[in-house]
Amino acid sequence: MSLQAAGRRSLVDDAIDQLRSQLTAGTWPIGARIPSESVIAERLRVGRNTVREAIRVLVHAGMLESRQGDGTYVRSTTDPGDLVRRIEHADLRDIFEMRRALDVEAARLAAHRRTADDLGRIRAALVRRAAADGSADTPEPHDFDRGEPAEGELDDLVEQDVAFHTAIALASHNSAMVATYRWFSDSLWRAIRTVLDDGTLPDASHALHVALADAIEAGDPDAAERAVREILEPAVVALDALLYDPTESDSGRSHSTEHDA
Repeated sequence: MSLQAAGRRSLVDDAIDQLRSQLTAGTWPIGARIPSESVIAERLRVGRNTVREAIRVLVHAGMLESRQGDGTYVRSTTDPGDLVRRIEHADLRDIFEMRRALDVEAARLAAHRRTADDLGRIRAALVRRAAADGSADTPEPHDFDRGEPAEGELDDLVEQDVAFHTAIALASHNSAMVATYRWFSDSLWRAIRTVLDDGTLPDASHALHVALADAIEAGDPDAAERAVREILEPAVVALDALLYDPTESDSGRSHSTEHDA
Protein backbone atom coordinates (compact mmCIF):
# COMPACT_ATOMS: atom_id res chain seq x y z
CA MET A 1 0.00 0.00 0.00
CA SER A 2 1.41 3.40 -0.98
CA LEU A 3 0.46 6.93 -0.02
CA GLN A 4 -1.52 8.80 -2.67
CA ALA A 5 -1.86 12.51 -3.34
CA ALA A 6 -4.51 13.99 -1.05
CA GLY A 7 -7.84 15.03 -2.59
CA ARG A 8 -9.72 18.29 -2.18
CA ARG A 9 -12.41 17.09 0.31
CA SER A 10 -10.24 18.28 3.18
CA LEU A 11 -6.49 18.07 3.09
CA VAL A 12 -6.22 17.33 6.79
CA ASP A 13 -9.04 14.76 6.72
CA ASP A 14 -7.52 13.01 3.72
CA ALA A 15 -4.11 12.97 5.38
CA ILE A 16 -5.63 11.52 8.56
CA ASP A 17 -7.47 8.83 6.59
CA GLN A 18 -4.38 7.79 4.64
CA LEU A 19 -2.10 7.73 7.66
CA ARG A 20 -4.70 5.76 9.62
CA SER A 21 -4.94 3.27 6.73
CA GLN A 22 -1.18 2.81 6.77
CA LEU A 23 -1.25 2.20 10.51
CA THR A 24 -4.13 -0.30 10.52
CA ALA A 25 -2.56 -2.14 7.57
CA GLY A 26 0.64 -2.58 9.56
CA THR A 27 2.81 -0.66 7.12
CA TRP A 28 4.61 0.75 10.15
CA PRO A 29 4.66 -1.75 13.04
CA ILE A 30 4.13 -0.82 16.67
CA GLY A 31 7.23 0.89 18.03
CA ALA A 32 8.47 1.96 14.60
CA ARG A 33 9.22 5.57 13.76
CA ILE A 34 7.11 6.85 10.88
CA PRO A 35 8.65 8.97 8.09
CA SER A 36 9.35 12.61 8.84
CA GLU A 37 6.71 15.29 8.29
CA SER A 38 8.53 16.53 5.21
CA VAL A 39 8.66 13.06 3.64
CA ILE A 40 4.96 12.42 4.31
CA ALA A 41 4.05 15.90 3.05
CA GLU A 42 5.91 15.24 -0.19
CA ARG A 43 4.17 11.89 -0.72
CA LEU A 44 0.75 13.33 0.03
CA ARG A 45 1.50 16.53 -1.90
CA VAL A 46 0.37 18.71 0.98
CA GLY A 47 2.04 21.18 3.29
CA ARG A 48 3.88 20.19 6.44
CA ASN A 49 1.27 22.01 8.55
CA THR A 50 -1.40 19.67 7.15
CA VAL A 51 0.70 16.63 8.03
CA ARG A 52 1.47 18.05 11.47
CA GLU A 53 -2.27 18.51 12.18
CA ALA A 54 -3.07 14.98 10.95
CA ILE A 55 -0.37 13.53 13.18
CA ARG A 56 -1.67 15.57 16.12
CA VAL A 57 -5.13 14.04 15.66
CA LEU A 58 -3.73 10.50 15.52
CA VAL A 59 -1.59 11.17 18.60
CA HIS A 60 -4.73 12.29 20.42
CA ALA A 61 -6.47 9.11 19.24
CA GLY A 62 -3.68 7.02 20.74
CA MET A 63 -2.36 5.59 17.47
CA LEU A 64 0.84 7.67 17.36
CA GLU A 65 3.23 9.04 19.94
CA SER A 66 5.32 12.15 19.40
CA ARG A 67 8.74 12.25 21.08
CA GLN A 68 10.23 15.71 21.13
CA GLY A 69 13.45 15.85 19.21
CA ASP A 70 13.18 12.20 18.17
CA GLY A 71 10.21 11.89 15.81
CA THR A 72 6.80 10.20 15.83
CA TYR A 73 6.35 6.53 16.70
CA VAL A 74 3.55 4.01 16.21
CA ARG A 75 1.74 3.35 19.46
CA SER A 76 -1.19 1.28 18.17
CA THR A 77 -2.32 -0.20 14.86
CA THR A 78 -5.92 -0.43 16.06
CA ASP A 79 -8.29 2.39 15.23
CA PRO A 80 -10.12 3.29 18.46
CA GLY A 81 -12.87 4.90 16.39
CA ASP A 82 -13.68 1.51 14.88
CA LEU A 83 -13.97 0.02 18.36
CA VAL A 84 -16.29 2.83 19.41
CA ARG A 85 -18.48 2.27 16.37
CA ARG A 86 -18.69 -1.46 17.04
CA ILE A 87 -19.74 -0.90 20.65
CA GLU A 88 -22.28 1.73 19.61
CA HIS A 89 -23.86 -0.81 17.25
CA ALA A 90 -23.66 -3.78 19.61
CA ASP A 91 -26.97 -5.33 20.62
CA LEU A 92 -28.30 -5.18 24.16
CA ARG A 93 -27.23 -8.70 25.04
CA ASP A 94 -23.63 -7.94 24.05
CA ILE A 95 -23.68 -4.76 26.11
CA PHE A 96 -25.03 -6.50 29.20
CA GLU A 97 -22.61 -9.41 28.90
CA MET A 98 -19.76 -6.91 28.70
CA ARG A 99 -21.17 -4.99 31.63
CA ARG A 100 -21.41 -8.19 33.68
CA ALA A 101 -17.75 -9.00 33.02
CA LEU A 102 -16.63 -5.50 34.02
CA ASP A 103 -18.88 -5.28 37.08
CA VAL A 104 -17.91 -8.71 38.42
CA GLU A 105 -14.20 -7.99 38.30
CA ALA A 106 -14.62 -4.43 39.58
CA ALA A 107 -16.68 -5.69 42.55
CA ARG A 108 -14.17 -8.41 43.42
CA LEU A 109 -11.24 -6.01 43.28
CA ALA A 110 -13.16 -3.38 45.23
CA ALA A 111 -13.86 -5.89 48.01
CA HIS A 112 -10.10 -6.46 48.30
CA ARG A 113 -8.86 -2.91 47.85
CA ARG A 114 -11.56 -0.48 49.02
CA THR A 115 -10.50 2.31 51.34
CA ALA A 116 -12.56 4.36 53.76
CA ASP A 117 -12.87 7.07 51.12
CA ASP A 118 -14.01 4.49 48.56
CA LEU A 119 -16.70 3.20 50.93
CA GLY A 120 -17.87 6.72 51.59
CA ARG A 121 -18.16 7.35 47.84
CA ILE A 122 -20.02 4.07 47.26
CA ARG A 123 -22.45 4.70 50.15
CA ALA A 124 -23.12 8.27 48.98
CA ALA A 125 -23.84 6.99 45.47
CA LEU A 126 -26.12 4.33 46.96
CA VAL A 127 -28.10 7.00 48.84
CA ARG A 128 -28.55 9.00 45.63
CA ARG A 129 -29.62 5.85 43.81
CA ALA A 130 -32.18 5.13 46.54
CA ALA A 131 -33.59 8.65 46.22
CA ALA A 132 -34.03 8.10 42.48
CA ASP A 133 -35.61 4.65 42.91
CA GLY A 134 -39.23 4.82 43.96
CA SER A 135 -39.12 1.20 45.15
CA ALA A 136 -35.99 1.55 47.30
CA ASP A 137 -37.95 0.71 50.45
CA THR A 138 -39.18 -2.61 49.07
CA PRO A 139 -37.40 -5.81 47.96
CA GLU A 140 -39.06 -5.50 44.55
CA PRO A 141 -37.52 -3.72 41.56
CA HIS A 142 -38.80 -0.37 40.37
CA ASP A 143 -41.78 -1.03 38.11
CA PHE A 144 -42.12 1.77 35.59
CA ASP A 145 -45.12 -0.01 34.09
CA ARG A 146 -47.19 1.10 37.09
CA GLY A 147 -48.28 4.36 35.58
CA GLU A 148 -46.36 6.94 33.60
CA PRO A 149 -43.06 7.89 35.30
CA ALA A 150 -42.60 11.55 36.14
CA GLU A 151 -40.57 13.70 33.78
CA GLY A 152 -36.89 12.82 34.15
CA GLU A 153 -37.51 10.04 36.69
CA LEU A 154 -36.18 7.26 34.49
CA ASP A 155 -33.14 9.22 33.37
CA ASP A 156 -32.32 10.12 36.96
CA LEU A 157 -32.44 6.50 38.10
CA VAL A 158 -30.21 5.38 35.21
CA GLU A 159 -27.73 8.18 35.91
CA GLN A 160 -27.54 7.32 39.62
CA ASP A 161 -27.25 3.59 38.87
CA VAL A 162 -24.28 4.17 36.54
CA ALA A 163 -22.71 6.51 39.13
CA PHE A 164 -23.03 3.81 41.81
CA HIS A 165 -21.32 1.16 39.69
CA THR A 166 -18.67 3.66 38.59
CA ALA A 167 -17.89 4.32 42.27
CA ILE A 168 -17.28 0.59 42.67
CA ALA A 169 -15.00 0.59 39.61
CA LEU A 170 -13.03 3.45 41.20
CA ALA A 171 -12.66 1.34 44.36
CA SER A 172 -10.95 -1.37 42.29
CA HIS A 173 -7.90 0.92 42.06
CA ASN A 174 -7.26 -0.45 38.59
CA SER A 175 -6.65 2.54 36.32
CA ALA A 176 -7.26 0.58 33.11
CA MET A 177 -10.57 -0.73 34.42
CA VAL A 178 -11.67 2.73 35.56
CA ALA A 179 -10.80 4.24 32.18
CA THR A 180 -12.63 1.44 30.35
CA TYR A 181 -15.68 1.76 32.59
CA ARG A 182 -15.89 5.51 32.12
CA TRP A 183 -15.45 5.17 28.37
CA PHE A 184 -18.10 2.42 28.29
CA SER A 185 -20.57 4.50 30.33
CA ASP A 186 -22.40 6.05 27.35
CA SER A 187 -23.28 2.67 25.85
CA LEU A 188 -24.04 1.38 29.33
CA TRP A 189 -26.36 4.32 30.05
CA ARG A 190 -28.33 3.70 26.86
CA ALA A 191 -28.53 -0.04 27.54
CA ILE A 192 -29.81 0.37 31.11
CA ARG A 193 -32.36 2.97 30.04
CA THR A 194 -33.65 0.69 27.29
CA VAL A 195 -34.05 -2.17 29.76
CA LEU A 196 -35.92 -0.04 32.29
CA ASP A 197 -38.08 1.49 29.57
CA ASP A 198 -39.05 -1.95 28.26
CA GLY A 199 -41.55 -3.73 30.49
CA THR A 200 -40.52 -7.11 29.07
CA LEU A 201 -37.08 -6.94 30.71
CA PRO A 202 -36.52 -7.14 34.47
CA ASP A 203 -34.81 -4.50 36.55
CA ALA A 204 -32.83 -5.29 39.69
CA SER A 205 -34.15 -4.23 43.09
CA HIS A 206 -32.38 -1.58 45.12
CA ALA A 207 -32.01 -4.18 47.89
CA LEU A 208 -29.57 -6.09 45.68
CA HIS A 209 -27.49 -2.94 45.23
CA VAL A 210 -27.41 -2.54 49.00
CA ALA A 211 -26.22 -6.15 49.29
CA LEU A 212 -23.44 -5.40 46.80
CA ALA A 213 -22.25 -2.38 48.80
CA ASP A 214 -22.41 -4.42 52.02
CA ALA A 215 -20.30 -7.21 50.51
CA ILE A 216 -17.65 -4.75 49.36
CA GLU A 217 -17.56 -3.10 52.77
CA ALA A 218 -17.24 -6.54 54.41
CA GLY A 219 -14.30 -7.34 52.16
CA ASP A 220 -16.05 -10.41 50.73
CA PRO A 221 -15.28 -10.72 46.98
CA ASP A 222 -17.37 -13.87 46.54
CA ALA A 223 -20.45 -12.21 48.02
CA ALA A 224 -19.79 -9.12 45.90
CA GLU A 225 -19.66 -11.25 42.75
CA ARG A 226 -22.88 -13.04 43.69
CA ALA A 227 -24.63 -9.70 44.18
CA VAL A 228 -23.47 -8.42 40.78
CA ARG A 229 -24.67 -11.59 39.09
CA GLU A 230 -28.04 -11.37 40.83
CA ILE A 231 -28.36 -7.79 39.65
CA LEU A 232 -27.50 -8.47 36.00
CA GLU A 233 -28.28 -12.13 35.30
CA PRO A 234 -32.08 -11.75 34.96
CA ALA A 235 -31.66 -9.14 32.21
CA VAL A 236 -29.04 -11.24 30.38
CA VAL A 237 -31.27 -14.34 30.56
CA ALA A 238 -34.29 -12.36 29.37
CA LEU A 239 -32.35 -10.90 26.44
CA ASP A 240 -31.07 -14.36 25.57
CA ALA A 241 -34.63 -15.65 25.50
CA LEU A 242 -35.78 -12.76 23.32
CA LEU A 243 -33.01 -13.52 20.82
CA TYR A 244 -33.62 -17.27 20.89
CA ASP A 245 -34.48 -18.70 17.48
CA PRO A 246 -35.90 -22.26 17.76
CA THR A 247 -35.56 -22.76 13.99
CA GLU A 248 -31.77 -22.58 14.11
CA SER A 249 -29.54 -25.64 14.32
CA ASP A 250 -27.49 -26.94 17.27
CA SER A 251 -26.61 -23.53 18.68
CA GLY A 252 -30.27 -22.57 18.84
CA ARG A 253 -29.18 -18.96 19.10
CA SER A 254 -29.33 -16.10 16.72
CA HIS A 255 -25.85 -14.64 16.72
CA SER A 256 -26.61 -11.82 14.33
CA THR A 257 -25.91 -8.36 15.67
CA GLU A 258 -25.86 -4.87 14.31
CA HIS A 259 -22.07 -4.88 14.10
CA ASP A 260 -22.01 -5.11 10.34
CA ALA A 261 -24.95 -2.82 9.79
